[in-house]
Amino acid sequence: MPVLDLGGILLVSIQGELADNAAVDLATDVTTAVSTTGARGVIIDISGLDMVDSFLARVLAEVAASARLLAAQAVLVGMRPSVAITLVELGLTLPGLETSRTVAEAASRFGVEIREDPERRAARGTDRTPT
Repeated sequence: MPVLDLGGILLVSIQGELADNAAVDLATDVTTAVSTTGARGVIIDISGLDMVDSFLARVLAEVAASARLLAAQAVLVGMRPSVAITLVELGLTLPGLETSRTVAEAASRFGVEIREDPERRAARGTDRTPT
């Protein structure tokens, strides 16, 4: 799974379900990337996941703890309502993980601005003018 460096912020986008060994590899890759780049933040995008089980929740919490030990903050983005409900029902918390709705919102926590191309937004039908 690629870990993208956005100039001091790492972005990890999880697309599709992860096998347990892939989740462990992800934790290792992210921790190594934080260490080698000196990143101050890690944004983990889970918008591509329909489900987060207890193992993946634990791995995500461990990624946050490892990042914190390396002086970086982890932010989880794109959580679907069904995932949030499942985590609550299972009594799972994600200690050390902050949450944001979008990658752009998470990046702004680190002083990084990500702007979407207005034409692309209009093509998706999400270009709304405030009333």
